[in-house]
Amino acid sequence: MQGFANREALASTISSKKATFYSRSRSSLWTKGESSRNFIDVFDIFLDCDRDSIIYLGKPHGPACHTGAETCYYTSIFDIIGDSQANKEQLASTTLYALENTISKRKHEIEMEVNLKPSWTRKLLLDDELLCSKIREEADELTRTLLPGEDSSRTASEMGDLLYHAMVLLRAKGVRFEEVLEVLRKRFSLSGIEEKNNRS
Repeated sequence: MQGFANREALASTISSKKATFYSRSRSSLWTKGESSRNFIDVFDIFLDCDRDSIIYLGKPHGPACHTGAETCYYTSIFDIIGDSQANKEQLASTTLYALENTISKRKHEIEMEVNLKPSWTRKLLLDDELLCSKIREEADELTRTLLPGEDSSRTASEMGDLLYHAMVLLRAKGVRFEEVLEVLRKRFSLSGIEEKNNRS
């Protein structure tokens, strides 16, 4: 998320360790999470080179966006203007983050007890046993696509099912997909065998 902060907001953030901003429309300080309880615990603050912009580095208690999304920045300009080349390059990450945002919204709806219409994602989030059984089921179905005669389109379909259910589990555990990607990035410089040996 992005907000305006004056000296008082910055001082309040430093002392309270909660992300605090200044509302120019209300002419008053406000702390993220005052109404939603989704506070952001700030553990560091960075200045840019011109010292006219700051970044709060923190851990949110819940979705950062008032819509229930994990981040306020989930709308791609390239999607809006229809840039096909950019869409091709960004499609994979855009799809995954859009899915993560949708799952986050369902989690937020459960916590806020709003919009409780039937939802498979909501049902999974409320039932750990069901969620785990579906992940095992989808993983088994994915491996079966290696059998002779199985079409590659079914492999893609089963992988989609497994990925979706796994991302619901990530949300249930409060793990962002970016954290998974960071783990993978750290492994790029290691061979698979070396990485596994380092675990033991």
